[in-house]
Amino acid sequence: MAKYIKKKSHKVGLPPGTLKTVSDKTRKVKLEVINYNQDFLHEKTVNNPYDCRPDNFVNSIAWINIDGIHDVKLIQEIGEYYNLHPLLMEDISSPGQRPKLDDYDDYIFTVLNMLQYDEKKREVKAEQISFVLGENYVLSFQEDPTDIFNPNRERIRGGKGKTRKSGPDYLMYSLIDTIVDNYYIILEKIGDQIEELENKIITNPGPNWLKDIYSLKRELIGLRKTVWPLRELISKLERDEHKFIKPETQVFYKDVYDHTIQVIDTIESFRDILSGLLDVYLSQTSNKMNSIMKILTVISTIFIPLTFITGIYGMNFHNMPELRWENGYYMVLALCGFIFVAMIVFFKTKKWL
Repeated sequence: MAKYIKKKSHKVGLPPGTLKTVSDKTRKVKLEVINYNQDFLHEKTVNNPYDCRPDNFVNSIAWINIDGIHDVKLIQEIGEYYNLHPLLMEDISSPGQRPKLDDYDDYIFTVLNMLQYDEKKREVKAEQISFVLGENYVLSFQEDPTDIFNPNRERIRGGKGKTRKSGPDYLMYSLIDTIVDNYYIILEKIGDQIEELENKIITNPGPNWLKDIYSLKRELIGLRKTVWPLRELISKLERDEHKFIKPETQVFYKDVYDHTIQVIDTIESFRDILSGLLDVYLSQTSNKMNSIMKILTVISTIFIPLTFITGIYGMNFHNMPELRWENGYYMVLALCGFIFVAMIVFFKTKKWL
């Protein structure tokens, strides 16, 4: 759960609006600018935040992607260019924020989580991403260098879809929609893990599977924590009136809201399946233990009369006529063998074996 819950102790005692991050400070921040309208496209990577000023984008739409939030000075400089509130910038530079929406006079601020699936570790990683939607721009602040927005970039470059013909509100919709659609990929991976685990538990229940069950349950709890407040965020974008979101674009946000509900339903279904798997595991383990105990009980029961017989003839009394029989030893062995076979037949008849 550590990847879903970021530590906040480094901010204790600091005044509100103070920018302080715990992200990787050694990595260089990457600034990407895509400036476009229906007739032209200009894309570049810049080194100076001065090139990201809003007055550079007149009669066009700008998507400015800041890859890395650990450079406090850079975040502050961009915030000054776009007149961003100090508390907003604090949220941007502090990973682990709950998905939310804040509607300011000059822009709309949203925070949500981008999820990535680590194939090697077979676990989900959450990355905070923040959007600032203005009159003719979208600012996106990413925590980590990898993202899933390459298809959005390709559509803008190729002039495909509605992005080049629509405003920045549609651009932010397309980015949020890409994030939500990626949740399905994550759920498919988790679904495959659950199916694989189910087959293992049914065929050969072992102690390692219990650890896997609880590991997947923790993953789903983290996913629920990520997606559940996103439903409220999308609902506000869809239903409330916003200065920078057109009514015709809100229809698209409704589609994202429906996808979010489906993701939540899938997560809840997976949690129920895992709870059922835990019951199956415990039942299988209990049945296996009962089977072992039944075998041991049968063995013990068979040896009780045999032990009784050998115990009698193990006593040291002088007056025991059977001790002087010439074939007494073989007769006792035959009796023990007969009792053994008779008890096996009896257990088989009772279907105890």
